[in-house]
Amino acid sequence: MGSKSKTDLQEKHRETLSGIKLDRVYKRSDEGDEYADKLGTPGDYPYTRGIQKTMYRGKLWTMRQYAGFGSAEETNERFKYLLANGQTGLSVAFDLPTQIGLDSDHELSRGEVGKVGVAIDSIEDMELLLKGIPCEKVSTSMTINATAPILLALYVTAALRQGVSPEKLRGTIQNDILKEYIARGTYIYPAKPSLRLITDIFEYCQSNLPKWNTISISGYHIREAGSTAVQELAFTLGNAI
Repeated sequence: MGSKSKTDLQEKHRETLSGIKLDRVYKRSDEGDEYADKLGTPGDYPYTRGIQKTMYRGKLWTMRQYAGFGSAEETNERFKYLLANGQTGLSVAFDLPTQIGLDSDHELSRGEVGKVGVAIDSIEDMELLLKGIPCEKVSTSMTINATAPILLALYVTAALRQGVSPEKLRGTIQNDILKEYIARGTYIYPAKPSLRLITDIFEYCQSNLPKWNTISISGYHIREAGSTAVQELAFTLGNAI
């Protein structure tokens, strides 16, 4: 999309279906310097009002379906089908053994391999998962926590083998281990070293994967585990802090 058509798209959406005109951005009428410094404007630090100046008027959200089952080859086929039918990014579901760091041939993996997620045991599996999918052109979300450092490392390595440098990679890892202790139970290590792994990822991505979202704080698991809506929100914000 060229700059002219992008501007036209933004202008087109400055009026509602009811004919109500919309300003590009709204501010408080009594906004002072202190308020402006704390809140900022859209597209500017501290990004309290969003990372894009015009948000979805200028940059549509990524459309992706949570997908993954069976082998890497089967999921790769599914990914290609989704991308061919309008999906603009990938969202990878991993099976339980992969989530807790077990190989598919481990005794404790029996009955869970490739179920409700794809089995990824090695760099070869990750390469098969992404075969024929140019990593520099898609944004990939990976719902993974305890083994997030491992799966991210495999993803980066697979991209490098495609000839794609890390700084071009776009995506997200959930990397939210605290809700695993609270709700899901798919943690591996004690809390303190687990949190260290999370912040190690922050540090690595800051220097090597500048376009990568290093954490996605999740709350819905907490509600599914039996909390009230208020508890869900409280735990989620508490985890983020």
